This record gives sequence, C-alpha cells and structure tokens, in this order.
Amino acid sequence: MEQYISLAHGDGGELSHRLIRDLFVEAFGDGKAAMFDAAEITLTSQQIAVSTDSFVIKPIFFPGGSIGKLAVAGTVNDLAVSGAKPAFLTCGFVIEEGFPISDLKKIVTDMAHEARKTGVQIVAGDTKVVERGSADGVYINTTGIGIYEPGIGCSLEFEEGDVIIVTGSIGDHGIAVLAARGELGITVPIESDCASLNRMLSEVLHHTNGVRIMRDPTRGGLATTLVEIAEDFHLTMKINEVDVPVKEEVYGVCDLLGFDPLYLANEGKAIIIVAANEKEKVLDIVREFPDGREAVVIGSIIGKQKGQLLMETPLGSKRLLNRLSGTMFPRIC
Repeated sequence: MEQYISLAHGDGGELSHRLIRDLFVEAFGDGKAAMFDAAEITLTSQQIAVSTDSFVIKPIFFPGGSIGKLAVAGTVNDLAVSGAKPAFLTCGFVIEEGFPISDLKKIVTDMAHEARKTGVQIVAGDTKVVERGSADGVYINTTGIGIYEPGIGCSLEFEEGDVIIVTGSIGDHGIAVLAARGELGITVPIESDCASLNRMLSEVLHHTNGVRIMRDPTRGGLATTLVEIAEDFHLTMKINEVDVPVKEEVYGVCDLLGFDPLYLANEGKAIIIVAANEKEKVLDIVREFPDGREAVVIGSIIGKQKGQLLMETPLGSKRLLNRLSGTMFPRIC
C-alpha cells in the first residue's frame, strides 16, 4: 500500500478500492456492506435514536486517545446518555492529500478497537480526498443509531431535591489536548478521559428507577451543559464548588492560563440527575466501572421555573453561572 494519501485515493478507481478494501473493510470487518451503497441492518425496536457528529481535533493523536477513538466514543456517548443502546455507526472521512497512510491506519484501528469494546457495529462509511492545504489532516463525520428498550430510559420529570451526579473529574480532555499541542510550552502529566460510557450508563438505567436525565459535558464543559438543562426544563439548580472534582494538574494549568475548569471539554464523563432516594444506588453502580470510580454528588435542583444555575462558593456566597461565551482557547474538537 502507498505511504501517503493522494488525490487518486478519492477518485473512485483502483486506489480508492484498495484503500477501502485493505484498510477500512479489514478493520471494520463487514465485506458485505462494502459491496453496496447502503448497509442492511436489522432493528429490534420501532423506536430508535439517531445522532450525528463531526470530529476535528489537533493534534489527531493525544495522551489517552486519538481522533478515531474520539469519533466512536463521542457518538456512542451521545446515544447512551439519551437512554438508547448504541447499535450501529457510520463514518465519513475527509482526508487531506499527503496524509500518511500509516497514521490513517492507526486512526481506523483505534475506531475498530473502540467499536468492539462498546459492542457497536460500523456498518457503512465514505472517504473523500481533498487537495493539500484544504483540511487539517483528517476530519471524521459519524452517525450513530441506538435502540430504545421498552421501559428503559430517562423520565425527564424533575422534582426539587433531585441530585446532580458527575461521574468523575472534569477538564481532563481539554487540558490533555491543549498540552499535547506544545504551543504554550507547558507539560502536564494528564491523559484525556476519552472513553465510551454506554455499558456503565446502561447498568444505571436497568437497575434504578429515578433517573431524570443524563448528558455528556463535552464542548462548553460542565457549566454550559447544566445551564442548558436548567433553561430547557425551567429548573433552578445549585452546585457546590468544593464538591466539583478537578485534578490538581488541571487546576494548575487553569490558574496559570486563566481558564475555568467548569467550561473545559470532557469526553468521558456523564452528568446524571436522579431522585434523591436513588443517589446511593446510582453511585454504587457507577463506581463499579473504571470510568466512574470518582463519581460524586455535586449539587441539586432547588426550584423550578427560573431556568438558572447557581454555584455556592466555599465562603457560602452564590454566583450565577452562564453558558460559555466565546472560546477560552483554540477549539479542540
């Protein structure tokens, strides 16, 4: 196989055929799907969830993951927090001329590995090659299909006293990617939290009855995601600053560069709002999984109709948190 992507890889001819056959089909393992322009899949439910996302990140390889792992985990998590069981995935690649095929193989291998871990089938895909300088290496677009199981899901019915759980420390992904760029001259011993959470969240839904909503706090971070929930459902929520889990390394970089960890991106954390009488059960389940061992309660719903998020400081004062305004640093995904 050639060492670099050329425009001929996107022309639909012999090089395109070999790239698809020898790299994508070999990794994703569905030769039948490659014979047609659409994949034939069987659904076991009439109610499905569909999510689509595009992944652009620099660098494409970072501590704890790659754009390939991120593409699968990110789509899987969007389905999982919606209460669906992720089942199928499609992927479209936009590849820049001159991109090393060895790097593309690493990306595809990471995707295949993450898909196998999550039990998701990659059933269809597409590749496009653009001229050198027209893309930043490689972009990936995904569409995920999940299946809703009868009687399993989030109620979206909130009550005062419902608690807010986050499944681990926030800001790890944002800081890991920023440090990997090497642009700011900082070295931070931290890895991205990039991970698929579907098995953990499925256990929560199957063994508890009080889950109100689940979300993954990706771009915009924890604060923006909670503000969106508060506004969408007309809730007043309060989180306690001292209870929000942030690693010392993340705090250090934030202090140095003026960032707020509440607004940093995460790619392997979930927010779970649950009835107060179910919180211990949810915590016990989540903490059985490696990606949920640091799960904690960080706040609660204290009222309805206002649509706002408050944070209580260590001194007992409260401040209003808003959505992320602008960009704290160059986009990472």
